[in-house]
Amino acid sequence: MKYYYEFNKDPLGNTRMVLPEKLSLFADFIEDISTVEEVDEYIGYIQNVINSRYKDFEITLNATSVIIKKDVTIVEHHYRIEEPHNSTMETEEFLKMLFLWRENC
Repeated sequence: MKYYYEFNKDPLGNTRMVLPEKLSLFADFIEDISTVEEVDEYIGYIQNVINSRYKDFEITLNATSVIIKKDVTIVEHHYRIEEPHNSTMETEEFLKMLFLWRENC
């Protein structure tokens, strides 16, 4: 993966992906994914966008949503008080991140 990342366990034993501050909203999105089946579903949506089956695709979770486009994915945090409220990453890198999450969650 192009960006620095690591996995940490919180005090409750939940796995958390740590990303650079400018991409931390993506970690917030990933944290809301609760099952391997769910991450597999999202990986499928991303692959459909990359392969031009879908023009774009939006996934909305508890506090965040992502808009997946062929070249770029935008995450938005709906309840964050401080800025930034959104962040951008290459869609291929977002896909890699989800595969990493799947292996480590």
